[in-house]
Amino acid sequence: MFKGLGQMGDMAKMMKAAQEMQGKMAQMQEDLATMTVIGESGAGLVKATATAKGELTALDIDPSIFNSDDKEVVEDLILAAIKDAQQKAQEKAQEEMGKLTEGLGLPAGMKLPF
Repeated sequence: MFKGLGQMGDMAKMMKAAQEMQGKMAQMQEDLATMTVIGESGAGLVKATATAKGELTALDIDPSIFNSDDKEVVEDLILAAIKDAQQKAQEKAQEEMGKLTEGLGLPAGMKLPF
């Protein structure tokens, strides 16, 4: 009489797991906004700090590089530091996503969100 209820129970489990994953994804997004990475260029003369989401939050420039003759070099160092910070932010986000997917039993390298 109630043979189909077994499938309903499976569906309820799937819905609960989806809700848990949604909660974990939301928490991870919040965590990424507070994690920081530092990109460097010029052997540390220029440092760019960004969140793991890639938002630039600070720029530290050693005063020794301020020479009007080297304007283009300074600009290149600043861009390189920012790009390094963005790359590290992307790597950190992927690392954190990997931890989440691993905990859910999903295949390694699976890209989320879909």
